[in-house]
Amino acid sequence: MKQDFLKYQAQTTPHPLGLEISHAKGSYIHDQEGNAHLDFVAGVSACSLGHCHPAVVKAVQDQAERYMHVMVYGEYVQQPAVEYTKLLASYLPNNLETTYLVNSGTEAMEGALKLARRHTGRTQLLAAKNGYHGNTMGSLSLMGWEERKGPFRPLVPDVAFIQFNLEEDLAKITTRTAAVILETIQGGAGFIEPKNDYLSKVRKRCDEVGALLILDEIQPGFGRTGKLFAFEHYNCIPDILVIGKGMASGLPVGAFVSSKKIMDSLMDAPKLGHITTFGGNPVIAAASLATLKEITESQLIEKTLLKEKLFRSLLVHPLINEIRGKGLMLALMFQHKEIADFLVLTAAKRGLILFWLLFEPRAVRISPPLTISEQEIEQGCDQIISILNDFNPAAVN
Repeated sequence: MKQDFLKYQAQTTPHPLGLEISHAKGSYIHDQEGNAHLDFVAGVSACSLGHCHPAVVKAVQDQAERYMHVMVYGEYVQQPAVEYTKLLASYLPNNLETTYLVNSGTEAMEGALKLARRHTGRTQLLAAKNGYHGNTMGSLSLMGWEERKGPFRPLVPDVAFIQFNLEEDLAKITTRTAAVILETIQGGAGFIEPKNDYLSKVRKRCDEVGALLILDEIQPGFGRTGKLFAFEHYNCIPDILVIGKGMASGLPVGAFVSSKKIMDSLMDAPKLGHITTFGGNPVIAAASLATLKEITESQLIEKTLLKEKLFRSLLVHPLINEIRGKGLMLALMFQHKEIADFLVLTAAKRGLILFWLLFEPRAVRISPPLTISEQEIEQGCDQIISILNDFNPAAVN
């Protein structure tokens, strides 16, 4: 099967990890040879409730028996999507009341960019250097790393960049700016948190010049940082919230959320300002609803910060320079990329799933399911320390 995978399925790198999957349950992924792999990545923060959570599986099965796709987004009233968007609004600030459901985080960002330009009548988009918002052309245009986006130029015009956490750059937000687009916590750059009330200062500057603030919570959303959404930590409410990943416990989904007034900008002049065939799919909406209920009606969010403390107490080693991030969105930082590579690749051989970050080669991500147990955390951290003990410093000298 691996040979067919390499031949018939398009690859994203020359050397995929190539784990052959049999099944997955809870915090473990099982391969075709019967080995269990403890998952410290959760599908890159997507499997909030672990693998095949019973509530999500039941919601998917029940909905699939009723109806699946019936009409393009926005035409028919479908109970799972209506219930989900109503429940989501109950947990958000009043100005984030209307949700547009789409198929992925990057499509959600595309819709948010269109909404910002349409509503403000302006064209300039300001993004952060080393930000990551997806790989479609609009999202790619927001990426401040030329090595990755250069080969695909020309991209969306009138995009400029500011440095995350650099207050002096806020002067670049002007009356030409349609929107400022930031990750609440920068992901691919190394799980960098906003400092010194940075996001509220961005919010204030946007209000002064009439620009919209778009916060990308595709990765930190849905309880991963110890709040339902990470912006709750930082005294900053966006005009448009972009979500995805952990929203449906591993199914493909995304959404952008705003006020009814702003969102109506896509409804007319022209009609169909954004349109998507499978957005709001009832099976995926049912999974999203089950996920949101489980996260908000349990103690998972509160326990996330306790689990963070456990990780930080166990992951103490001379090779670990620092641990960045919040909640169960953590990054081990090393002095050299060779240490990060050794850890990820050796862990894969020893039944522990770790992964890299996009722009920071010295980092290793830890973003397990929110449902991971303390015992599983201890087991995985013991493995990490054991692997780091086996690292040969001569490899970087």
